[in-house]
Amino acid sequence: MSKQRSANQRSGAAQPSGANQPSGVDQSGDAKKRAANPIGPRRRDVLVGAAGFGVGAAALLAGGVAVQRVTGQETFGTDTAPPSDRHPRGFQAEPPAHAVFIAADLNEAVDRGRLAALLGILTEDANRLMAGYAPIGDQEPQLAETPAGLSITFGFGQGLVDLVNPNARPDWLQPLPAFSIDRLEEAWSGGDLLVLIACDDPLTLAHAQRMILKDLRAYTTIRWQEPGFRNARGSLKPGTTQRNLFGQIDGTVNPQPGTEDFDQLVWVGHNGTTGLGGAAPDWLAGGTSFVLRRIQMNMETWDEVDVPGRDAAIGRRFDTGAPLTGSAEHDEPDFEALTPQGFTVINPASHIRRSRSEDPRERFHRLTYNYDHPVSGVGGMGAAVSDSGLLFGAVQANPVTQFVPIQQRLAEADLLNEWTVPIGSAVFAVPPVPAAGGFVGDTLFAA
Repeated sequence: MSKQRSANQRSGAAQPSGANQPSGVDQSGDAKKRAANPIGPRRRDVLVGAAGFGVGAAALLAGGVAVQRVTGQETFGTDTAPPSDRHPRGFQAEPPAHAVFIAADLNEAVDRGRLAALLGILTEDANRLMAGYAPIGDQEPQLAETPAGLSITFGFGQGLVDLVNPNARPDWLQPLPAFSIDRLEEAWSGGDLLVLIACDDPLTLAHAQRMILKDLRAYTTIRWQEPGFRNARGSLKPGTTQRNLFGQIDGTVNPQPGTEDFDQLVWVGHNGTTGLGGAAPDWLAGGTSFVLRRIQMNMETWDEVDVPGRDAAIGRRFDTGAPLTGSAEHDEPDFEALTPQGFTVINPASHIRRSRSEDPRERFHRLTYNYDHPVSGVGGMGAAVSDSGLLFGAVQANPVTQFVPIQQRLAEADLLNEWTVPIGSAVFAVPPVPAAGGFVGDTLFAA
């Protein structure tokens, strides 16, 4: 009953298939009872016991395919799944309000067969959670009935790809070059497998995270977990650019999903083409790459900067987001405009100037979340009262040709470097949505 995926469905997020039910869900009476009552052998135990059967076990267990974000007003947790033509391609102009980025390292005992089995189970559970169904063995199935725009996306690190087929690893799938401003910490960097879980409800997010972590624990070690947040859904007018914890309107110039420009910059194409991104292996056609940078913000010293100083550092007015040479947020900045004293109105070292390139290939799609964690034992004037920053995600076909040149310019001279420091960095390949009945990353195994 599964439908063929459309040519427009992309990314490694999970995607429900089938007109009336999630892929791989038996709608017989007994199956309905099993879904409602998770009594019986837990599927996680089956994974451990069946590990030696390798890909065969994965094929048996992976009844679903990768799921992209579900939208619409359908009632979830029933026998009817949302129509497949309502699923966007995995990225939204307004991402969900809450997210958690999870990186896991594969245990030494994991081989190709075990990895395929794990990916099959992750695919199936993502499929069900996205569609509002409880995963098999879920002991809190009611928490799955409200997906709240849930999206689950998988990314593969260098170690995972090398385990399956080192000859299929794209040249860019490795740590980024060292930048002079980096103060990277092992606790926030690297990883074999990325899972990005995002939705508009923290309770739904917590439940989905626990389900995925229970899948992962048999064969992986969690390397890091990074929760983040944005403005709550509906708190801003549609199309409003959100602010970060500095108060800065952040992301004014961002290629938007659904446009040809976005497609050229983000998606890996067939036959080694990637729009503006350069070559890539064919197994990634329809996928993309994802760079995550954890950027710590020094809020205490930022508090000492007055409004004109903040405007000058960014190159935009903080109140409106307009460039210093314009009057509205989306006005094109004039980097040649001069003050009466002969200086450029926009400082050549401002953030807006250093991040801008004349090369159309040096662009990407931003997917950012804020983080803010309490600190204990602080006191006295000037003491840091929170651990705050930005989870800066960059989505592009090729990070070496698109992300790295921009980051290099920012590292060399960006006034914002006075108050920010990258402390985490990771690069992942995001595989395409698999065909019906497949599992996320199955194209890599076939390469």
